[in-house]
Amino acid sequence: MPKNKLKKFRGSRTCGGGTHKNRRGAGSRGGHGNAGGCKHHFQRVMMRGRAMGKHGFYKHNAKEVDVVNVGELDAMTVEDGRIDLGRMKVLGRGKLTRPVSVSAASFSAAAREKIEEAGGEVVVS
Repeated sequence: MPKNKLKKFRGSRTCGGGTHKNRRGAGSRGGHGNAGGCKHHFQRVMMRGRAMGKHGFYKHNAKEVDVVNVGELDAMTVEDGRIDLGRMKVLGRGKLTRPVSVSAASFSAAAREKIEEAGGEVVVS
């Protein structure tokens, strides 16, 4: 019957690992964490499905546009029926119940249609 490994290595300083300097730190594993993913641990990283490197792009000149929907215009209306939205864009979600004159930077086609259908006026500023 074969001897089990625990008994075999009991009393041994290195348990079959060669000199006492071997199996010492992370160097014997090839580094800490995800080290070597592009070099000596490439296959391991591929098997685990980790995406490496940079992905996508950042658009530096992208402009954030503030938007308001047609359904919100009823609550914004003052007595004379004029709304000045400045540099905002009007989108077509919701319903408009009264005629209003809306001044904004841009309008979607649906918003323009709904405002004019309610008897209002569209002014691009």
